[in-house]
Amino acid sequence: MSAPVLADRADSDNGSPAPSDNENDAFHLAHIPQKRARNDNPSTSALALVAAPDVALPESSLATRPTDTMINVNLTYEDMTRPVLGPENPFTERKLFLQNTLAGHVEEQSMTEHAFRTQHLAQSFDTARPSHQQTKALKRKRQAKGDLTVVEGEGSYAGPWASWEGENAAGELPDGVGEEDQDAEEDEEAEKEEAEKERRKSAKAKRSAHGQETSIFHGKSFTDYQGRTYMHPPLATAPHLASEAGLQETFIPKACVHTFTGHTQGVSVIRLFPQTGHLLLSGSMDTKIKLWDVYQEGNCLRTFMGHHKAVKDVTFSNDGRKFLSCGYDRQMKLWDTETGQCLKAFSNGKIPYVVRFHPDEDKQHIFLAGMSDKKIIQYDMNTSEIIQEYDQHLGPVNTITFVDDNRRFVTTSDDKTIRAWDYDIPVVIKYIAEPHMHSMPAVTLHPNKKWFAAQSLDNQILIYSTDNFRQNRKKRFAGHTVAGYACQVGFSPDGKWISSGDSDGSVVFWDWKNGKIKSRLRAHSKVVIAHEWLPHETSKLITASWDGLIKMWD
Repeated sequence: MSAPVLADRADSDNGSPAPSDNENDAFHLAHIPQKRARNDNPSTSALALVAAPDVALPESSLATRPTDTMINVNLTYEDMTRPVLGPENPFTERKLFLQNTLAGHVEEQSMTEHAFRTQHLAQSFDTARPSHQQTKALKRKRQAKGDLTVVEGEGSYAGPWASWEGENAAGELPDGVGEEDQDAEEDEEAEKEEAEKERRKSAKAKRSAHGQETSIFHGKSFTDYQGRTYMHPPLATAPHLASEAGLQETFIPKACVHTFTGHTQGVSVIRLFPQTGHLLLSGSMDTKIKLWDVYQEGNCLRTFMGHHKAVKDVTFSNDGRKFLSCGYDRQMKLWDTETGQCLKAFSNGKIPYVVRFHPDEDKQHIFLAGMSDKKIIQYDMNTSEIIQEYDQHLGPVNTITFVDDNRRFVTTSDDKTIRAWDYDIPVVIKYIAEPHMHSMPAVTLHPNKKWFAAQSLDNQILIYSTDNFRQNRKKRFAGHTVAGYACQVGFSPDGKWISSGDSDGSVVFWDWKNGKIKSRLRAHSKVVIAHEWLPHETSKLITASWDGLIKMWD
């Protein structure tokens, strides 16, 4: 095959006519695509249509950083009007509302165990759809409408009221069938409910079981050299404690002379020891109750620990040897002031907001408690039983105040009413409710026992008679801000001054006779929720606040 090719080449070299392409291209080389020559002149190059978008920018186009202040290329109009690409800077200070991740806000989705089990087990893995015949067979069928001419019996006219086939078989059982199974199911459900109730009771009893209460004595020795405990008033340093309270003229305190520190959260209530006032009892939101010395060192004498939620109220018995406490753990506890032992615990499952011993000497085993379920319950501590219930209020009971030689008592509630009761008779004898009245969460008796002052949440103190329970409209004390706080009202021992805490941490003093503000004492950084005048002093006052401090002023 090589000889003819050489002959052809020789003929072509000699200038003889060239044969046709098919004859010369024996190896079909002409069909191989040739490399196109490079054209450096862009004006003569043909425009090519590109279907894919221009993703990567050329080197000379705009590719800048946010920190650049100058660019060294001439941009086309298309580049300058091109939309901004890429995400916004996720590390900027500007964040979305409620943003909790780098990209935005993510919410957790919670699911109960029961819902998970139900849906987990209800998953169907048969993805094939039923056929038309199967769907038709599954559909419920109506019974025949019947014949219009037949009124009763077989084939009677039912019309649009015709029942479904198999309805009676599925829904109704013949008499006597399945009754035993139904009774067995009901018994089983009742047993389950009883077991659940028992479990809750045991859990509640375990959580606040009587006997788990403790107390810590903080002094060096429990008795002095004469064998007297802190219950004995310090007559050596304060001999005037033996005299009768309220005989001395009182003045308004001006300066802080001592600060009682020890509570880690806000103080909600303070009470002075009866008659002498040489001990101070404080209940706090840190669940602890502390007993303080007032006249000697001002130290904490004992800490009582038994509540596991915030303490709401404390109250001494007449002789001060016992006191009651109540808290948001729904417990009321009777404590021995001297030994720190918890003597008894009471609960009816509701939150007690106020507890009060009956003031009569022969009824010191009886106390009343205002509850969150609108009732006032009366307990006999000897039997630990509820012996009376006063159920008339329409809201949680806030205060209980005994009047009229302890034959009656007055209660206030969140229902914005005042109700007066005869002791041991659960019938209201006086009902005070006006459209303009607000809730009155704090009530204090005047030293002369003729009036009681009620802290109204519209920023005023109203005065009511203990005789006929009418409001004394000539006496109204305003100028302080207590809206939303149950700030305690106080009277000086001689009844000359009336005082109240304020929501901004002040104590405001008014003249009882003319109702004018006499002084405003900046006491704490948070609301002054409680304060007490020392009964034997001329100008000493103790304040307690939600800032966790208790201060003495003189």
